[in-house]
Amino acid sequence: MGYEERIRQERPTMSKSFAKLADFLLDCYVEASFMTASELAQALNLDAATVVRFSQQMGYSGYPKLQKEIRQKVKADLLIRPEQAQDPNSVQGIIENTMSEMVRALEQVRITLDTQAVLQLVEIIGQSRRIVILPEAPAQPAAYNLLYYLEQGGFFVYIARPGVVDLARTVHTATQQDLLLAVDISGQSPYIARALQEAQIRSIPTAAIVGTGSIPSARCADVVIEAQAHDTLGAGIIAIEAIIYAVAQTLRWRFTNRFAGAEQSISELSNRIQQNIE
Repeated sequence: MGYEERIRQERPTMSKSFAKLADFLLDCYVEASFMTASELAQALNLDAATVVRFSQQMGYSGYPKLQKEIRQKVKADLLIRPEQAQDPNSVQGIIENTMSEMVRALEQVRITLDTQAVLQLVEIIGQSRRIVILPEAPAQPAAYNLLYYLEQGGFFVYIARPGVVDLARTVHTATQQDLLLAVDISGQSPYIARALQEAQIRSIPTAAIVGTGSIPSARCADVVIEAQAHDTLGAGIIAIEAIIYAVAQTLRWRFTNRFAGAEQSISELSNRIQQNIE
């Protein structure tokens, strides 16, 4: 059993100081591999003896033995796996090609993202009474991320169900103070574009975050933020996620007061909800 498995196995029953050290070794193991016990303790505001006791509880004679295993993992990351990745038919080769594809997708977003369209969407969101997200099936995870970001700022937002009747109900109940926001990666759900068209007829504000500018939703929205076309759906999903994150960060900048303290307030409320009812 490696050090990671040992730490994860023991993590639920650790003291606060041990848990703090455990999380650092799991999350920042590359940095830890270059640190002595004293340096590690100082970085985490712990006693050096705590590092030694932790190592012994994990089954090692001391921190040097634990660090040696951590360094072996770093060596595998930096030397062994890159060599294995040169074979495109190996698992490591497939992963390397996939990661390279994701990097290219993000770089395309960085270069081509229309910042004026992002700002325009942010302003419309800030003026809207309600934001209704219309996602196609592959965009569902991205839509829920957008929902999360908007809720953090106290925006009234929900995700519409994808059925034809549900889309019709969404358009029927929307007003000119609302925003219908499509998240459409591949255009696999043609009814979303038609719903946007019907909303425009009723002068309801519309916007679309799309995987490529050629899909129908891009032609049926007042504001369009588009990614570049990609060879695979996976790369398109990553591009859309990046755009949504960029929109979220712009929202935080534009409406700082709405987001200030939101996460802390939600955390405190969550703790109160979990308390026993007296």
